[in-house]
Amino acid sequence: MIVVTGATGHLGKLVVEGLLEKLPADQVVAAVRTPEKAADLAERGIEVRRADYTDPASLDTALKGADKVLLVSGSEVGQRVAQHQAVIEAAKQAGVRHFVYTSASKATTSKLAVAPEHKATEELIEASGLTATILRNNWYNENYVETIKQAARTGSFVGSAGDGRVASATRADYAAAAVAVLTGEGHEGKIYELAGDVAWSNAELAAEIGKATGREISYVDLPGNEHAKVLTQAGLPEPLIGFLVAIDGDIKDGLLAETTPDLRTLIGRPTTPIGVTVAELTATR
Repeated sequence: MIVVTGATGHLGKLVVEGLLEKLPADQVVAAVRTPEKAADLAERGIEVRRADYTDPASLDTALKGADKVLLVSGSEVGQRVAQHQAVIEAAKQAGVRHFVYTSASKATTSKLAVAPEHKATEELIEASGLTATILRNNWYNENYVETIKQAARTGSFVGSAGDGRVASATRADYAAAAVAVLTGEGHEGKIYELAGDVAWSNAELAAEIGKATGREISYVDLPGNEHAKVLTQAGLPEPLIGFLVAIDGDIKDGLLAETTPDLRTLIGRPTTPIGVTVAELTATR
């Protein structure tokens, strides 16, 4: 039995869908904070269990009888290490045979803004003694949905990433990799650096949006403090502004630029280029 946490989230739901293509529904468990939101999964024969990262008792119940567990990293920055630790402890208690975690690119050595909590989680997994596989996901194409829509609408977008490049792929690509690991053999004890086949810059993103929309699209690169001012004027909350500017700084420093063969090898096909995501979004705008 495979338990997928965060099964109603963007990534978790795609993993569940992928598992259903390979396994009977009764071999998949959707572990979610709010079971009511997973009614569609329950209707398809999947067992839905409540799993709140802040409620250890719910995690013990959610993971009971699991052979394999996919821990989709939590979204609450600053709280994730404690939340992940609770899932790891529940997995140990349940005697889970294979534990899979969605981490971040080069989490244990990178200066990436999101890396510290993933590094701490990887260390907790190693200390737990669980047999594990670490999926270090690079950036998602979907992280640029609002940027692409706004640029298509206005003809420009701003940032502070300079000529930095992003080796992104779609959530569906990363989900397919998780499915391959959960249903395949020989992945135990491995760390996969997952990234898109091609790294791109914001100038190239602007060109892709221009090609898809048939209009001139410009990328305006700003110093980090000026970027923050623009985001403030747009009404974004201060914590999000700090995060976005920090990530652009990381991209400028090349922390998300490295391409690897791991993702395309696991999914058995090329990864999805940013241009495909741009075309899909602009076709429905």
